[in-house]
Amino acid sequence: MRDEPTVICSPAVFELIAPDAPVVPVNVDLTYSSRDPYAVQASFRTGNGTAVDWVFARDLLHDGLIGPAGTGDVRVQPMPLEPHKVQLELSSPSGHAVFTTCAQTLGDFLHRTYVAVPADTEYSWLDFDVALSDLLNDPARD
Repeated sequence: MRDEPTVICSPAVFELIAPDAPVVPVNVDLTYSSRDPYAVQASFRTGNGTAVDWVFARDLLHDGLIGPAGTGDVRVQPMPLEPHKVQLELSSPSGHAVFTTCAQTLGDFLHRTYVAVPADTEYSWLDFDVALSDLLNDPARD
């Protein structure tokens, strides 16, 4: 575990794709913290000023830049007819959404995360005492 966490933030624009409707741009804040070295958070800014947060495996986003990745709730893949774009499909009990975004923007963000915490070194960044304390003190578990 390192003493000081590294946090990387990057704004992005994702396009919400809906059948029979125009594309809707959505501002998204991508955040990576070495305190949770396997994950990336995407905060989707909705029109009313609130955010909808999704947490993805960093490797899932990386793999989705190269080819289809993910099963279940999150799927990521390059767009075959538009290689400069990536498609992100999200499913939850609340609904289903399909987004596209710039592959270069996502790739640049991920590159910065791998410079900060290289692949296969994530384990050394984990603070097991804090994680265990958070788990044991989680009020939602009471």
